[in-house]
Amino acid sequence: MAETSGDKKGILLETGTNEFEIVEFNIGAVNYGINVAKVREVITSADFPVTAMPQAHPYIDGLFTLRGRSMPLVNLPRCLNVVGTEKPKNIIVTEINNYNIGFLVDNVSRIHRISWKEMEPAPEVGDQSRVVGIVKMGDKIVLLLDFETVIAEINPEVNAKLTTIEEAEADIKEMRSKEHIVVAEDSPMLRELIVETLHESGYRFVKANSNGKEAWDYLLSLTQIDKPVEELVRLVITDIEMPQMDGHRLLKLIRESDRLKDVPVVLFSSLINEEMRLKGDALGASGQISKPEINQLIQMVDKLIFGKDIALASEKSA
Repeated sequence: MAETSGDKKGILLETGTNEFEIVEFNIGAVNYGINVAKVREVITSADFPVTAMPQAHPYIDGLFTLRGRSMPLVNLPRCLNVVGTEKPKNIIVTEINNYNIGFLVDNVSRIHRISWKEMEPAPEVGDQSRVVGIVKMGDKIVLLLDFETVIAEINPEVNAKLTTIEEAEADIKEMRSKEHIVVAEDSPMLRELIVETLHESGYRFVKANSNGKEAWDYLLSLTQIDKPVEELVRLVITDIEMPQMDGHRLLKLIRESDRLKDVPVVLFSSLINEEMRLKGDALGASGQISKPEINQLIQMVDKLIFGKDIALASEKSA
């Protein structure tokens, strides 16, 4: 598995097929998964000494250096409050929200290609905030973890960027209040933050959905209403990585719909990098913003709906 980073480009899928790959790993007897698109590479933990950091977050073992770059190492067994082996073998090096971080795990096994349809939402059996879905593979279950939530807990800057917006004037909020926005985001924490932040900015009409399939079903229901589409939905904001239907597939279906094809769609995801940006552009994304830049998202929504950054326009007129 050490070649994960080098092999990744060879297994990338055709855009919009609703398929993805997961890297399977285990902690103790439990199997977990992470989207390949988030993984830079997998390394052997014994080869990378860790330097402890005073007053670090309890989940952080310290810093390690990979090719001249220092990054935090999260002890994932401690974070999940599960028992692993005494000497975890692997570190999964990730790039999420433009943030490089390593996750210590017992062992990385293999890569699986699956459809988002095969990923089921996590059942509500207590605190499942770190599990976004499950995948059944024969006689075993693989738990898909919400790494974004873990990073938000560790790095307060991420939460701040998701919740801190520029205060808008009353007239701007009034303009925004008339527009209808559809959101697709599978993480309960992030979905709530996005909706609350949109509300605070003045966008009061927000229909939140927990995955792309739910959003698509809602959008299809709007096409049955005898009104201009722009009166029913002005813009869609969608994550990419979601159970049942991912954001790229949702975007593809919107662009193929006679009634919905002109609705602006913004991809708001931790997976936005150069390669994923090209995929989104090819499918017709109106804009792409990397989490957690909520201010940039609000500005892009303004431009796509009103044809300009209305906040800046208001400042200039003042």
